[in-house]
Amino acid sequence: MEVRVRFAPSPTGYLHVGGARTALYNWLLARRHGGSFILRIEDTDISRSTEEAIQAIMEDLRWLGLDWDEGPEVGGKHFPYRQTGRYALYRDAAMRLLREGKAYPCFCEPEELAERRREALRQGRSPMYDRRCLALPEREKEARMRQGIPYALRFLVPEGEVTFTDLVRGEISFRNRDIEDFVLLRSDGSATYNLAVVVDDLEMEITHVVRGDDHLSNTPKQILLYRALGAEPPAFAHLPMIVARDGRPLSKRHGDVSVGSFREKGYLPEAMVNFLALLGWSLDDSTTIMDRTTLVENFSLERVSSKPAVWDEDKLLWMNSQYIMALDDRELAGRIFPFLVREGLVEESDAAARELLVKAAPLIRERIKLLADAVHLVRFLFQEVEIEEDARQVLEEEAAEPVLREAGKALLELKEFKAPQIEGTLRAMADRLGLKPRQAFQPLRVAITGRKVSPPLFESMELVGRERCLQRIARALEAL
Repeated sequence: MEVRVRFAPSPTGYLHVGGARTALYNWLLARRHGGSFILRIEDTDISRSTEEAIQAIMEDLRWLGLDWDEGPEVGGKHFPYRQTGRYALYRDAAMRLLREGKAYPCFCEPEELAERRREALRQGRSPMYDRRCLALPEREKEARMRQGIPYALRFLVPEGEVTFTDLVRGEISFRNRDIEDFVLLRSDGSATYNLAVVVDDLEMEITHVVRGDDHLSNTPKQILLYRALGAEPPAFAHLPMIVARDGRPLSKRHGDVSVGSFREKGYLPEAMVNFLALLGWSLDDSTTIMDRTTLVENFSLERVSSKPAVWDEDKLLWMNSQYIMALDDRELAGRIFPFLVREGLVEESDAAARELLVKAAPLIRERIKLLADAVHLVRFLFQEVEIEEDARQVLEEEAAEPVLREAGKALLELKEFKAPQIEGTLRAMADRLGLKPRQAFQPLRVAITGRKVSPPLFESMELVGRERCLQRIARALEAL
């Protein structure tokens, strides 16, 4: 049997990291077994779904490297892969259940239902639907339907219980008497989530439904629907909740939780995938850094924990720094360059700027944990510097002026403007002036980079070049 899994986001906002973890586990399961990973857009909430959100979700998935085998912009034999294009399928399934006596029309008004629920709660009774419309004579039901009186279609929950083996949580049972006759079609003809997802998963031949445990309460309803439609349900695996350190479900109150925000900050997709994979799954008791191939070759639902996974952004940041350290100079420069473009420091087509960044990469690799951190460190290479406020005091020190004057003379006479020669000349100058390295080099650092903290000074000066270094020293002297 081919493994067929799906990720089915609702495009009502950004892709949450919890949703990304769900997508990743589905993708890994499909790739591990040579199956198919399907992207399906559940956009039946027309008032909140947007095209922008759909595009953003797909962009985030592509950034993570989670390619889909069927879905939007890819196609497939189960087209369309958006629920708004599949209404006829949902209505056909609902009408079939109605004809077979497994569903019935409900003419109750929403306000009436809400009042009955409130009254039931006041009396200490269950607020479940009381099957009032089920008790109507068939003739009356048919007459009301012919008259065009609006009605919803409810599923008739049978007696008994629903028991299934969850691939993460083990055997789970629900008593059917605790499940109300849930709505399949609303009075406006639109399908509810439970009907739509079952029809889609059946039609798309989904073999494994891997999703967050917030959907666990929907599972017995969906299993009942599968069986009512004469089909065996797929295997279910409900992933543990992701919680913050305070034990509460991860949400906006804990900071950025969208995949896009982490991309904007400069996290590497490789690090993000590695980190997300470990939120509930592990290879063993010690391995943390794993490439995509290792994840695919070893992923299994059997090793997914049922306990909540704790979001640890410090760990993610550390993992990101490890992945940055592993990049070669050209690859690191290529990853950083878009952040310089975003800041307006370089043009996308500037080949010379790209090569300069390649040369700067080894100077900053150990100093950054995020790609965006590089912008401030290399800004001095691509635009004229403005001395930062906290660095101005360095130029006010007594040794600053003689250092800048003597350095300018010494650098002007250098035959080869390379880091070793620059270092030798400036150290000799410091000795002549009787200054400690910090006294001699810090004014130069501020003049050349505009900051008190920068990449290694002598290598930075080589990248800036003799002419620009002398110009910046001269401007610093003018400021004095």
